[in-house]
Amino acid sequence: MSSPSATSPTAFASATAVAPLGGGRWAVDIDPTWWIVMGPNGGYLAATVLRAVLAEVDQPDRRTRSLTVHYLRRPAAGPAEVHVSVERSGGSMTSASAQLVQDGSVLALALVAMGADRPGMLTFDDDPGLPVLPDGTTVPQPEDVRIVPVDPERDIPMRKHFEMRWALGDTPFNPAGPNLAARSGGWLRLLDGDPVDDVVLAAMSDAWLPPVFSRTDQMVGVPTVDLTVHFRALPADPLDPCFVEFESPVACDGYLVEHGRILDRHGRLLAESRQLAAVLGTDGP
Repeated sequence: MSSPSATSPTAFASATAVAPLGGGRWAVDIDPTWWIVMGPNGGYLAATVLRAVLAEVDQPDRRTRSLTVHYLRRPAAGPAEVHVSVERSGGSMTSASAQLVQDGSVLALALVAMGADRPGMLTFDDDPGLPVLPDGTTVPQPEDVRIVPVDPERDIPMRKHFEMRWALGDTPFNPAGPNLAARSGGWLRLLDGDPVDDVVLAAMSDAWLPPVFSRTDQMVGVPTVDLTVHFRALPADPLDPCFVEFESPVACDGYLVEHGRILDRHGRLLAESRQLAAVLGTDGP
C-alpha cells in the first residue's frame, strides 16, 4: 500500500476532486474507473457530492452528521457539476442541499447536515461492536484475513481501488447452506492509503458487495435508489482498515433494503448506512 503524497493526489482524491465555478457551483469529473455493473458506484458519487458540499460550506469545526442522496439517473463518464445551496447555517448546525448535474439533467439530489460537537451533552454507546461469526467468535483482525479473489467472474472496475478482506457471510452467488442470510462484510481500505475521513466513509458505505449476493445464486444487479449515511466518529488511526458489515433484511416487489455499519478495528462505530435498491437482471431495466 502506498502513502498519499502532498504532490501526487491519490486515485480517490483525483476521482472526487472538485473545482470552484462560483455561485455554489463546483466542477467534477465522473471517473469511469469507479464503475460497477451498470454505471458509477453510488458511494463514489455520494463522496464526490459531499466533497463539494464541504468545500462550499467551508466550516471545518462542523463534521458531517448526515448525508442522504437520491439517485435519479446514471451519469456518463466525464465532466459534471455539483450545485450546492446552504439552506441554513445556525449557531451549531448547517444544512445544505446539492444537485449533481450533467448536460442540463439532474442526476442526483442530496441533503447534508453538518454540526459542531456539543461537549457535556448526554453520551453513551450501546453499539455491539465488531460482529460475531456463526461459531461465536469475533471476526478476526485484518492481519489474520487473507486477500482472496471475490466474484472474479465479473469485471468491476471500482474494486481495483480497494483492498478487500472477506470475513463474514457466504461468497457472492455461492450460498453454502440452508440457513441463507443476506449478510456479508470484511475489512476494507483504499489501496492508495487515503486517510479515513467523512468523504472516505461516504464512499465505503456503498463499496462492499451487496449482501443479497450472499443469499442467491442468481446474477442480479441492485442499483441504489437512495442512500443515507449517519456519521458517528473517525478512527483513532485514519490509515487503518475499517470493518464493514451489511445486511438486507427485506426484499420484495423488486426492491430491497440494506443496512450497513462501518467500524474501526476496536469495534468503535464510525458510520451507519441505510439504502433502498432496485433488484434487476444484469441486463438492466
